[in-house]
Amino acid sequence: MNWNWKTDGKRVAGVLLAAALMALNMKTFVHAGDLYPGGVTGLTVLIQRLADKYWGLQLPYSPISLLLNAFPVYVGFRFVGKKFTLLSLLVIVVSSFLTDLIPAYVITYDPLLIAVFGGILSGAAVSLCLYFDATSGGTDFIAIYLSQKRGVETWNMVLGFNVIILSVAGFFFGWDKALYSIIFQYVSTQTLHTLYRSYQKQTLFVITKNAQAVCDAIHIACHHGATISDAIGSYTHDNYKMVYSVISGADVKIALQAVKDVDPDAFVNSIHSSEIRGNFYMRPKD
Repeated sequence: MNWNWKTDGKRVAGVLLAAALMALNMKTFVHAGDLYPGGVTGLTVLIQRLADKYWGLQLPYSPISLLLNAFPVYVGFRFVGKKFTLLSLLVIVVSSFLTDLIPAYVITYDPLLIAVFGGILSGAAVSLCLYFDATSGGTDFIAIYLSQKRGVETWNMVLGFNVIILSVAGFFFGWDKALYSIIFQYVSTQTLHTLYRSYQKQTLFVITKNAQAVCDAIHIACHHGATISDAIGSYTHDNYKMVYSVISGADVKIALQAVKDVDPDAFVNSIHSSEIRGNFYMRPKD
């Protein structure tokens, strides 16, 4: 595990900022609205509130969070990537202790505003974390391991886990809190979808007379292969080649520029791909 102190120093600074935003969100919007985030964070909050309501125990956030994250962190170290997991562990530890240290502050008492703006801040913090190639911990480690190493679709599993948390929270603390938490999680997901595009897939259709040069440019730019097939212009009846390639959403701009550099006359159609099957290159976690 080699460290580049210039590059990795920026990553450390980025994940520390993300951790601070997560803790700030917990002590403002989540606390004020009695919301339940997704994943291990939501489970930690649920345990705190159950202990307070039924046993009168004011449990600190950090010990519960660190305990619940212990097994996912082990999975990350063992199967995902050591540097990736260390940076993620830094996020978990710093955000957990800051959540205990930062005093609670109420910005607004409007539950809808709390759910919407809390979700935006949550999505922005997670996006920042992912941008610097780390994660906020919890179920993310398990999801990455199952999807990348085992080829298992994890969306339904994570959704099911969050549904259980919200169901328990709704039963014990009121369904209005659970419903506003759904809004919070939805806004957070949409913010993440907007700000972070690496996990999204984009399909390129390139009509060109320089097919091999286009394929080479795409491969150099984003390490993805392509398929070449024959194409005929319906109006001119000229012979062309069509290059078909699926790339990461984060690589679209550099791929399009690479294609333009080798063939300025190429016609490119870029469309979103919601689901793909088969081999797709994903840069391994370090």
